[in-house]
Amino acid sequence: MPGKAATATRTTAAAEGDVTVLLIGMRINHFWAVHHWLPVFLAMPRMLRELAKDPERGLLNHVLLTASPRTYYVVQYWESKEKLYAYAHSSDTFHRRAWAAVNGRERKGAVRGHVGLWHEAYVVPEGSYESIYADMPAFGLAAAHGQVPLERRGRRARDRFAYRSHSGAGERARKRVVARGEFPDGD
Repeated sequence: MPGKAATATRTTAAAEGDVTVLLIGMRINHFWAVHHWLPVFLAMPRMLRELAKDPERGLLNHVLLTASPRTYYVVQYWESKEKLYAYAHSSDTFHRRAWAAVNGRERKGAVRGHVGLWHEAYVVPEGSYESIYADMPAFGLAAAHGQVPLERRGRRARDRFAYRSHSGAGERARKRVVARGEFPDGD
């Protein structure tokens, strides 16, 4: 990954409490209908920039992905489902204006069939997620919540699934990525 130093060890995400994940994407159904799908394609980077400028809105991290030449999506990690909903419904955001435009074009029958839109949202309770990163920079859940040495949560997946935070559900873990040879608490 350009610009990110790999951690020469095995780590796991420092997430504590529930984790909120949004998968959101689009599918180009007709490549020739550029005027229909290009505005949708360009809307997501604009929303991500808007969210990056205002961290209080609750987006912790995102990963841009492609499933095929037709399908593009973003995995987003949020502080809470409440902050995700607040952003989605806020009248002062680009998301609201973009969604209103899509709905307006759809009512007129102008978008049907040219571009597909989808999202899936999950609130994953503590004890229902685990992760491992081997010689990786912070990625995905670890980029959203920080990294800790694997031993701190357990070497085996079942141990990491069994981990329970002492700080209580909903609290965010300290956001610090482990640099090579260094651990978040100074170990």
